[in-house]
Amino acid sequence: MRIHVVDHPLVAHKLTTLRDERTDSPTFRRLADELVTLLAYEATRQVRTERVGIRTPVTDTTGVRLSHPRPLVVPIIRAGLGMLDGMVRLLPTAEVGFLGMIRDERTLKSSTYANRMPEDLSGRQVYVLDPMLATGGTLAVAIRELMDRGADDVTALCLLAAPEGVAHLEEELAGSPVTVVTAALDERLNEQGFIVPGLGDAGDRMYGTT
Repeated sequence: MRIHVVDHPLVAHKLTTLRDERTDSPTFRRLADELVTLLAYEATRQVRTERVGIRTPVTDTTGVRLSHPRPLVVPIIRAGLGMLDGMVRLLPTAEVGFLGMIRDERTLKSSTYANRMPEDLSGRQVYVLDPMLATGGTLAVAIRELMDRGADDVTALCLLAAPEGVAHLEEELAGSPVTVVTAALDERLNEQGFIVPGLGDAGDRMYGTT
């Protein structure tokens, strides 16, 4: 597994405002959308392409286009939905699947309650959207589901990550072709399983249900 922390002043600037408890939900959603597009730019550096011949207004030339099968983007419901527009803005031809995951707040274990994805993901590059890599339980279950369906290259985009979550993924997915792209690797988790310093509950802050 590989983790890539995006080091860019615009990423740091937007993340700082997302962390601020005074940031209202509309601003939070807009900035999260912008931040995801910046993360997506880094996450898609290895997207698969094929060469194609075209004709410009001047001459014939060769370029590249996304190869088939097309990439699959999978937001984890609910908070991952707030990342979807920013991702498909960069990959408008990608297909979109959905995973509904819920975490037991007592045991911190995750389970799947909704699944809308192709049964066969053989040879597919998949981009998973989950704002917070906290304990890593939700993301590990989601990625294992994708790989069990044949995905051979999975990239997770997370606004924030905690060391405990990264360690859990490395243990659960050892040797798997998985990359995590995030805006920051924070200090730790607190007793409730929230990232510190973090930004609170991303879903609540996106949708105004704090």
